[in-house]
Amino acid sequence: MGATSRAFALFFALAASIPASFFLPTEASPKVGSTVATAELETRAFPNAPDGYTPQNTTCPSTRPTVRSASALSDNETSWLEMRRNNTIAPMQDLLGRLNISGFDAEAYITKNAKNASALPNIAIAVSGGGYRACLNGGGAVQAFDSREINSTAAGHLGGLLQSATYLAGLSGGGWLVGSIFVNNFTTVTALLDNDASSVWEFGNSIFEGPATGSIQVLDSAEYYTGIEHEVSAKGDAGFNTSVTDYWGRALSFQLVNASDGGASYTWSSIQLQESFANADSPMPILVSDGRAPGETLIPGNTTIYEFNPFEFGTWDPTTYGFVPLEFLGSNFSGGVLADSEKCVRGFDNVGYVMGTSSSLFNQFILDVNETSLSQLAKSFVSDILSRFSESDNDIAQYQPNPFYGYHKDTSRVYQEPALSLVDGGEDLENIPLHPLIQPFRHLDVIFAVDSSADTNNYWPNGTSLVATYQRSLNGTSADGGNLANGTSFPAIPDQNTFVNLGLNTRPTFFGCNSSNTSSPTPLVVYIPNSPYTYQSNISTFDPSYNTSQRDLIVENGYNVATMGNGTANSTWPVCVGCAILQRSLERTQTALPQACIQCFADFCWDGTVNSTNPANYEPTYKINNPAKKSAAIREVASCSFAAVVAMAVLAMVW
Repeated sequence: MGATSRAFALFFALAASIPASFFLPTEASPKVGSTVATAELETRAFPNAPDGYTPQNTTCPSTRPTVRSASALSDNETSWLEMRRNNTIAPMQDLLGRLNISGFDAEAYITKNAKNASALPNIAIAVSGGGYRACLNGGGAVQAFDSREINSTAAGHLGGLLQSATYLAGLSGGGWLVGSIFVNNFTTVTALLDNDASSVWEFGNSIFEGPATGSIQVLDSAEYYTGIEHEVSAKGDAGFNTSVTDYWGRALSFQLVNASDGGASYTWSSIQLQESFANADSPMPILVSDGRAPGETLIPGNTTIYEFNPFEFGTWDPTTYGFVPLEFLGSNFSGGVLADSEKCVRGFDNVGYVMGTSSSLFNQFILDVNETSLSQLAKSFVSDILSRFSESDNDIAQYQPNPFYGYHKDTSRVYQEPALSLVDGGEDLENIPLHPLIQPFRHLDVIFAVDSSADTNNYWPNGTSLVATYQRSLNGTSADGGNLANGTSFPAIPDQNTFVNLGLNTRPTFFGCNSSNTSSPTPLVVYIPNSPYTYQSNISTFDPSYNTSQRDLIVENGYNVATMGNGTANSTWPVCVGCAILQRSLERTQTALPQACIQCFADFCWDGTVNSTNPANYEPTYKINNPAKKSAAIREVASCSFAAVVAMAVLAMVW
């Protein structure tokens, strides 16, 4: 049995373009931009699947669903954007006012342009993949950007950036973060970590052991395995092809969804029904996955990239170039239409299945079931599951029937395939979900790219994802020889050696500061790489469990990465974030760049310098004082003898 097969064995053992000026805001919504912190987990998304995890045939609406061309935004997204762009005005004014750009009245500038969305900044946040490391480090960044979090609006902090953003995209582990926030009704990261009953993010028991007693989901291991097996089998019995991702997604849900049964009835499309999203009081969540063509084992850089948003599933790539209503994924579309004789399937877009689709690569972290301390019962369960899947199919999600069957015959590689095979969204090396955010129809000005990739030998990022996105924008060619870039544009990015040699992977860096260097509109990319500020957060992508202290320390470090230690590592960083938000907008309105911003761009923009020599082994040191080390040492001695208590007092004085 190959390593990949053994990895999955253990898993189963254990478990038309619309211009920006179209979106004209009216009055600012008072619902957005609250600075009241909350640790309570609100009511979850809607459990609107008709029969738990099993998709069901239902009556179609009077206007039957169809596959639409990717030649424009959907009508749903267009209408939602009219509200969302309006609702970002108040939090943007508040954020930019607090960032206090010297010599520039940012609040007055936003007020002056409040009726013209084509002038206002348009912001997105992208959170990379990387397992729990990405989920937690990205969680710290989102916590820093969220004005609802305690102290996030204090001096040096960045609370309100989340409320000012139009889109929030995630991939793999970053997708777990985005999914967990939105499925739990656009909650806060603090609420996921700790609430009155028990936290949702209980990672002390690995996903392969199942929920611990006392957590939200109170099950023993036997109930956990049996329940997942029953649900996946029921989906298969209903006539739907199942895959490794069905098991993986159901297991993920027990750690990410605040529901006693792991959210078996919760769908990704139900996010659009939540009050916070329906009122456009939150950004739009997007998850990313890669297509895998028949016969492929390695995913090339020119693969088709698919996105899940609350309204649709599909791709902007000219290969397939279409979107299907997400709510009716699983229906038997052919040639882009649903025949009158076909029913409308609902419930296929289970939240765990969607999050699992974006993170299927994670299953490969276990090497051999026989080298573990699993019970014989669990190992027997492994053997039973293994008999159902071939090694070549154990890292995919099967979307059957293929919603794009018979669609775009001239360009699509999957139009004759009965099933659409999808894999981890980072397998094409684009581990930051930038692809949906650089689509010209979305008119993004600035993207805050939080990178927790494990590019180096010791699990730190080195810019590989940005390099891959840049290369795709330059010379991406689809299977039929067409231009895969399809009108997208991306700032120039240096090679990975330059990232390390120049320290671009140790601190935030701006790419695309001079928009005149590109032939078409390009968003400014604010690259925020994982780095040790207060904790060595370079944990392996394949670590399966984290105690509460380690979990919280990684989140805390992520907060410090995003804020540069609340300005401790660089006191100008908060102001420079404000400059990054405004830069493209100032260009469009022909407003002079404030002197403070000129200095920011001199300090944070990549200036085009390249150093491609092989770097030394990258082992970063702490950016600021190490309170995590202090706290850990104090906790350690506190659990010992009376002499240790004395030592604790000494340590406290030394630090």
